[in-house]
Amino acid sequence: MKTKRPRGTPGRARIEYLKVQNFRVLRELEFKDLTPLTVLLGPNGSGKSTVFDVFAFLAECFELGLRRAWDKRGRAKELRTRGSDGPVTIEIKYREPGFPLITYHLAVDERAGGPVVAEEWLQWRRGSSGKPFRFLDYREGRGRAVSGELPDERDTRIDVPLKSADLLAVNALGQFAEHPRVAALRDFITGWYVSYLSADSARGQPEAGPQERMTRSGDNLANVIQYLAEQHGHHLEQIFDVLRRRVPRIERVLAEPMPDGRLLLQIKDAPFSHPVLAKFASDGTLKMLAYLVLLYDPAPPPFIGIEEPENFLHPRLLPELAEECRAASSRTQLLVTTHSPFFLNGLRPEEVRVLWRDEQGYAQTRRAVDLPGVTEFVKQGALLGQLWMEGQLGVGDPLVNQGAPSRPRARL
Repeated sequence: MKTKRPRGTPGRARIEYLKVQNFRVLRELEFKDLTPLTVLLGPNGSGKSTVFDVFAFLAECFELGLRRAWDKRGRAKELRTRGSDGPVTIEIKYREPGFPLITYHLAVDERAGGPVVAEEWLQWRRGSSGKPFRFLDYREGRGRAVSGELPDERDTRIDVPLKSADLLAVNALGQFAEHPRVAALRDFITGWYVSYLSADSARGQPEAGPQERMTRSGDNLANVIQYLAEQHGHHLEQIFDVLRRRVPRIERVLAEPMPDGRLLLQIKDAPFSHPVLAKFASDGTLKMLAYLVLLYDPAPPPFIGIEEPENFLHPRLLPELAEECRAASSRTQLLVTTHSPFFLNGLRPEEVRVLWRDEQGYAQTRRAVDLPGVTEFVKQGALLGQLWMEGQLGVGDPLVNQGAPSRPRARL
């Protein structure tokens, strides 16, 4: 007999672990004990953007289909790690409130120029000990799953063949009510927001109409402003309040419908009576506005990826943006890549992962908090950005430090 779902604390699923194999420079890379805010740091080419793209790839597999996500990245020829064979593998461990830790494993290989799901499974360990139970297990379109809110090894496994070997079982079965744990993972991943925000995209004049969530490029920023104005005025005022503190003389942002059905985004600044069109606003103003809209979302995505938020922003704004990312991480999980010591200055050692390429050319990583001496320096008042620029993290100068992070030097 199945037990009722345990009552958990309010919240959303969180990723606690990531393992990637054969994904470009990520020949075999693990991230353990992921924090609600995780920031990737390293020289150009160290693998930061590739880790970022792992999440984008997985999200696109669910949204667009495996074949489109695979083809978009050049198929196995470009996606599989050079000098390696075998499938591209992604494994995440995540926890839903009130449930045990769940492992999702996806391995993708190529046959006749097209992708196939070599392996896909979900498992958990219900008790404190014992063997993990695999309640979904598929290979190349064939497999079985256990239904129910709390699938158990005593439950009946049902064979459900898929139409083709390039379909994800979680995506297919997650659409049915009898597989709530599979559906929860599907909803979790399809809800991810992996952004490639562009100031130029935000300058457009989209068709009028409120929209709850920004697109990855931010080209519907005006629609989201319209939605917040109509449905969540308090949140929008919060955003304007922060924006006024960050950008001098900004008063508010307006999203007004035009007679031709388009939406006009305007920025009102003091002391002028007429607002300026968004297409004439600075890149930094639009990027800051887009980040604040994302971070102050009244119902944020369960996972947000932001690549190099420092672009177009004044350096002195970055420590505060880092703090706002941390505040948002109480409601969502964030992954950020950066090259900015100013952004790092607003972070804690446990939130930062340092990446580098080893002698074989493959990405490696360590937590900043695990690097010798870093914790002690921070306790003495040092900031992470300062330590990085001084070479204390081992990758401060990409032209010199090509190996693993070394032992920090004493600060005089």
